[in-house]
Amino acid sequence: MTSAIRTFGNRPCALTVCRGCCCGDARKNPGTDHAGQLRRMREAAAASAGRLVVRTSDCLGPCGQANVVVVQPSTEGRRRGGRAAWVGWALDDDSTDEILAWIAAGGPGIAKPPATLELQFIPAPVESRTVKRR
Repeated sequence: MTSAIRTFGNRPCALTVCRGCCCGDARKNPGTDHAGQLRRMREAAAASAGRLVVRTSDCLGPCGQANVVVVQPSTEGRRRGGRAAWVGWALDDDSTDEILAWIAAGGPGIAKPPATLELQFIPAPVESRTVKRR
């Protein structure tokens, strides 16, 4: 791990790739190379000189919109107003290409996402942001 990744004040863009009950499941989305998608993202991170990290999650929530990928801004992107973008239906090479191209251009807050990728943006699940009251 590079110091850029460990330093809180200089965090890189991050992709959180859902690989839970529905996302990454060949039974739900046959014909999608789920392992290949994750491999491409990890290869891009390895080649990014610390500008991208990739992690997986067991379940991000919006199962009806599988595969879900959350694109989180770098520290600089957040300073410029960038916020996490939730991408749904990321099932094909075109989606992966657009996500990786957006990150290579700087990601949220720095570069505008491809217009076709914006069509796949979904709202973050409300449950993760809501405090339950009694």
